[in-house]
Amino acid sequence: MSLLVYLVIAVVVIILLSAALKVVQEYERGAVFRLGRFVGLRGPGLVFLIPFIERMMKVDLRVITMDVPAQECITMDNVTVKVDAVIYFRVVDASNAVLKVLDYIKATSLLAATTLRNVVGQSELDELLAHRDKLNAKIQEVVDEGTNPWGIKVSMVEVKDVELPDTMKRAMAAQAEAERDRRAKVVHAEGEYQAAEKLAKAAQIIATQPSALQLRYLQTLSAIATERASIIVFPLPMDLIAPFLSRGSPEKK
Repeated sequence: MSLLVYLVIAVVVIILLSAALKVVQEYERGAVFRLGRFVGLRGPGLVFLIPFIERMMKVDLRVITMDVPAQECITMDNVTVKVDAVIYFRVVDASNAVLKVLDYIKATSLLAATTLRNVVGQSELDELLAHRDKLNAKIQEVVDEGTNPWGIKVSMVEVKDVELPDTMKRAMAAQAEAERDRRAKVVHAEGEYQAAEKLAKAAQIIATQPSALQLRYLQTLSAIATERASIIVFPLPMDLIAPFLSRGSPEKK
């Protein structure tokens, strides 16, 4: 009979110890309630509780990474887009996170989704695509301001993907192609202008040096001679053969 009593006492002691001793990790804090009244934060380490009188809720202080579901939004220029994001936040005040909001993770997620729709609705499509960093900063500022009373610090918000309608994708592709054609034409026109400018300068130099024109004719003849052509008709300037004609003419007495 005494053995049974000792066994019962051992079981009761184990139950009391399991209810009284709790371990709080380094990255956690324990919010302790005594008969329903908040009495403070404890941890990290070994925490002693009054069995059946006190209870503890653990709060994780590490950074939480959470996906914001894709939201269908309408931009200021009336374009329907789907935008999703990722949010990084952590608990900086465990007491407020426990006392002032029922589920701080769910509340932060819903606030981030609502803010994402509002901020995208106040932006144009070009700003959404080209200046995403400004959009991220604005969302982070608004969400952080809303979660501050809950003891939550939002450190970063990143828009992951912007899904456009098919009609808008085709329109943007056509616009990009037209822009590339425009740049190609501009580059070609600039090349023609530079070539014409160089030719004009070359013509001025040749006009002042007749011997340069004769050398150019000889270079052209050399280039044509390398090609396979049966007959070559090439205008020969009289200035080129004038020295030979003057040598063959009889001298005047």
